[in-house]
Amino acid sequence: MSHSSKLMQGAVEAFAKLPGIGKKTALRLAMHLIREDRLQVKENMLKPLELLIDQIRFCKTCNNIADQELCMICALRTGKTDMLCVVENIRDVMAIEDTGQYHGLYHVLGGVISPLDGVSADDLGIDRLIGRIQKGGITEVIMALSPTIEGETTIYYISKALKGENIKISQLARGISFGGELEYADELTLGRSILSRTDYFLKEL
Repeated sequence: MSHSSKLMQGAVEAFAKLPGIGKKTALRLAMHLIREDRLQVKENMLKPLELLIDQIRFCKTCNNIADQELCMICALRTGKTDMLCVVENIRDVMAIEDTGQYHGLYHVLGGVISPLDGVSADDLGIDRLIGRIQKGGITEVIMALSPTIEGETTIYYISKALKGENIKISQLARGISFGGELEYADELTLGRSILSRTDYFLKEL
C-alpha cells in the first residue's frame, strides 16, 4: 500500500501494530484523524492515550490495572468480602465484572503455567498469591481460569500449594467449553458459571 505522504505511511504503520488492526483499517483510522478538527483530536484522543501510557499502573495487591497503588476493586472491597477470584489476565476481570454476578476480590496471574512456552509458577508469582491468601480474610478461592490443559495445570498447582489451609477452592461450572478462552464467553454463560461454581477436588496426577 503506497502513500503520497511519509507522515501518513508512518501513522498507518503505527496503527497496524495494534492487535486486530490490518493495513486497511489502519488507513481508515489515519484518514479519520486528519479529517477531524486538530484541537479535538489532540484533546479527545491523543491526550487520553498519553495519560494512559504515562500514568497507568498495576495494583500492588492484585495486579489489575490501576490509577493509584490499589485498583478501585481492591480499594472498595478489601475487608468487605471473603472471596478471591483467580484469573489469567486483566480482560478476564472485565468480563467477570460485566456479568454483575461477582462482588469479591481478584488476583491476576498474568498467564498460566505452560512448560512448552517456558512459563513456570515462578514467572506468574504464584507464591505471592499463596502468601496473600495465607494472610487471612479469604475463605473461598474461585479458580476462574480458561478451561484448557494449561489452565487446569495451574489450578492443580495452586490447589496443591493451598492443601492443608482452611480454604474452600471452587472452579467455574462447565458452562465454559473446554479449550475455550474465558474472555470470549458471553456474559450470560459466564455469569451462570460463576453462580453455579463447583468445589474443586485435588487429585494426584
